[in-house]
Amino acid sequence: MTQLPAAQTAQHKPQDGSKALYGGKSTRRITVRDIALAKERGEKWPMLTAYDAMTASVFDEAGIPVILVGDSAGNCHLGYDTTVPVTLDEMTMLSAAVVRGTGRSLVVGDLPFGSYQEGPVQALRSATRLVKEAGVQAVKLEGGERSYEQIRLLVESGIPVMAHIGLTPQSVNAMGYRVQGRGEEAAQQLLRDAKAVQDAGAFAVVLELVPAELAAEVTRTLHIPTVGIGAGAATDAQVLVWTDMLGLTQGRVPKFVKQYADLRQVMGDAVKAFAEDVVGGEFPAAEHAVN
Repeated sequence: MTQLPAAQTAQHKPQDGSKALYGGKSTRRITVRDIALAKERGEKWPMLTAYDAMTASVFDEAGIPVILVGDSAGNCHLGYDTTVPVTLDEMTMLSAAVVRGTGRSLVVGDLPFGSYQEGPVQALRSATRLVKEAGVQAVKLEGGERSYEQIRLLVESGIPVMAHIGLTPQSVNAMGYRVQGRGEEAAQQLLRDAKAVQDAGAFAVVLELVPAELAAEVTRTLHIPTVGIGAGAATDAQVLVWTDMLGLTQGRVPKFVKQYADLRQVMGDAVKAFAEDVVGGEFPAAEHAVN
């Protein structure tokens, strides 16, 4: 087995001969069963968003076990102010590109706003498109108790579902961007939502912008993995929007984001250097010419 990162202690190493989600070698894709086994082992794992084949291939080669084709593409790549305008056609195109760029990562496609709210039948129709046309191995949708029937039908139809509760960006017009689950009543509702998606058959649940103590309680309560984003360190996994994590996002990023690089600065400097070489006549040089 490939040496695991120091953060994954000996107690997190698989005891059943299977490979670790992150750091393991495999000739097949990660499956939802692998995700379930990681929870049993107490193994933490990373998830990143991706929206194109090239970026996804980098994350796949780096060993990221789960890649989310999030509707956050609306903010990051499509120029929308929120995720609400993102269409199912756009998500299908982006998801297909990510699938083509990966070989090991489990690819989860987001169901955008308006593609499942009408009910289970609409949800199945939309999810089927992402599975058949884009080739994703699972889908994600927002909502707890209110999405129970949608999740249940998708799972019964053979489509793995990752749920998403807490701050749900598609509901920004109703709830805004603020911490969810503060106060006894709100905390109890979030717990009910978490249990509802588990009971419906979801294989994992994203907890976004939830108090760390509450996220820890949800993680202890559920037998499916929790994926935190702004939810503290106790969740089973962590996800970040890749443009936030690598410093491409313009302006202020959320408090919970850790930036591991400043690609906006790197790219800006490279573009300026190219432009100056062109203006100054230094590019193309003789070695760049075709004779």
